[in-house]
Amino acid sequence: MSNYAIISVGGKQYRVREGEKLLVDRLKTDEGKTFHPDILFAGGDGKADLEPKIQVTAKVLGHVKGEKIRIGKYRRRTGYRRHNGYRSSLSQIEITAIGAKRSAAAKKPAATAKEPAAAAKKPASTTTKEES
Repeated sequence: MSNYAIISVGGKQYRVREGEKLLVDRLKTDEGKTFHPDILFAGGDGKADLEPKIQVTAKVLGHVKGEKIRIGKYRRRTGYRRHNGYRSSLSQIEITAIGAKRSAAAKKPAATAKEPAAAAKKPASTTTKEES
């Protein structure tokens, strides 16, 4: 069982532990839903795994706005002053589990579904001048 993991969410990397809450860039996942972020590294108890076969489960607690950042521009002796502000859109997530094994890959659809379509493209009958 891993004590911590390094995950990638929104192009940024976070070192997380089970039960931890994070503010990350806004996610498309709805509030209350769970998702599985990309796991880059798992470690703990003196062991490290660069290609972990475990899964990290995270739950979206809510979507919030960050603190307002005030931006001011000023050029001396010209009377030039501009003020602007910015608030980033964030999602609060909680790491619910680290260490669940990944499920088997989904089976690919069988190739038999494409065969009847290929058979329909062939001409129905091929006759030569001698037969007619």
